Amino acid sequence: MANKESLSIHPTAEVSPGARLGPGVRVWRQAHIREDAEIGAGSIIGAEVYVGVGVRLGRNCKVQNQALLYEGLTAGDGVFIGPQVCFTNDLLPRAVNPDMSLKSTDDWELGRIVVEDGASVGASTVVITGVRIGRWALVGAGSLVRHDVPEYALVHGRPARIRGWVCQRGHHLEVQATAEGFIGECATCRTSIALPREAGAFVSNM
Repeated sequence: MANKESLSIHPTAEVSPGARLGPGVRVWRQAHIREDAEIGAGSIIGAEVYVGVGVRLGRNCKVQNQALLYEGLTAGDGVFIGPQVCFTNDLLPRAVNPDMSLKSTDDWELGRIVVEDGASVGASTVVITGVRIGRWALVGAGSLVRHDVPEYALVHGRPARIRGWVCQRGHHLEVQATAEGFIGECATCRTSIALPREAGAFVSNM
């Protein structure tokens, strides 16, 4: 863990001695950070957030109040996680085995979720285990994410579907087809971004 003088941890927060917090991390009231969790420099953990065993969170992330980051989550740098977001980790959730004995950690397979650099996950979204959310993707509030989300994609709904494409600031991209593939043009930022093949369904110059 970083030098305690460089951290800001609310007295009601519970941070395991085995957790690793980078310089400048801020942890708000009643947050719970478990053993072997790793939180990168400058990140903010909101009130009543749960960070599970072994979770990895990069630098300069913002995790809003009451988000649930269960075991199996790896998030990159600059990730935004809205309030009450839930990252699940069990595709076949049961409390007991067929003989009605209580399940232990040896009786189920831990799932994995990856959220890449710069991505945002809106409030009250549920992300099902096994999903990868690409760089700078934007997941709208209240979504149910069951499948991978391409980089720069705007998705929302239950289940979440691709509704468009956004730049690094979150502005709408106009998709153009080129000889090399697909390009997203941001009229606000005056930038051009190479987009994945899924953007072909949104081409505006056909």
